[in-house]
Amino acid sequence: MNKQTVRLIVVAAAGLVIVAGLFRMRLFSSHTSAVKAPVITEQTTPKDIDPCELVPLDIRLPKPMFTSGGYSFRVPNLERPLGKPRPPFMAPVGTRNVALGKPVSSSSDPIIGALAMITDGDKEAGSHSYVELPPSALITIDLEAEHRVYAVVIWHYCQQLRVYFDVVVQVADDPDFVTNVRTLFNNDIDNSASLGVGKDMHYVETTEGKLIDAKGIKARYVRLHSNGSTNDDLNHYIEVEVYGRLVE
Repeated sequence: MNKQTVRLIVVAAAGLVIVAGLFRMRLFSSHTSAVKAPVITEQTTPKDIDPCELVPLDIRLPKPMFTSGGYSFRVPNLERPLGKPRPPFMAPVGTRNVALGKPVSSSSDPIIGALAMITDGDKEAGSHSYVELPPSALITIDLEAEHRVYAVVIWHYCQQLRVYFDVVVQVADDPDFVTNVRTLFNNDIDNSASLGVGKDMHYVETTEGKLIDAKGIKARYVRLHSNGSTNDDLNHYIEVEVYGRLVE
């Protein structure tokens, strides 16, 4: 084999390597673009959004006030601490906090704070960021239209370790909770709130809040109940977020 033939073979082999590399780069590029979440802008309309595509919810947490491990409460049916950050919650593209700025009503007048603070977006656990309500108070958030709800996140009070009792979260089609009432969460194990016997577990309040999977249920009104905590008989709310999408 002469030198010219060897040179031709080497050039041909190098060409094949380059072609193969370009082909792999093209496959990688198409794969990453397929899994990349689309950008949602103010100009994006519901028709532009694929409801089947899931992305992590952007839940912005307040600053941690303490570590959640190592507590000791004599509370029945108490869930154990996860010991690590909560896994991302996946929801359809376009899901957002539809409770932000929405009106809040209550069965009792606040002792401290104003009901509007429950949906004002302020989740820092400062002395001017929470609402205090009497025992067994009910609060209702009006989403002002029917939404498909994927998650509800509650921050009761998280400056210190506490467990709140008889936590019940329900949704309905009317503000009086007569029509199409459905329960998303209930840890009232003895039915003291007369909203049904709950099977969910008690939990310790942290700055992550309590995330409740609503599984895409349709509703306009969200109602929350609690009946004191391991600290006292009063009820406190820092913020409630409802993640959903408008039903058209």
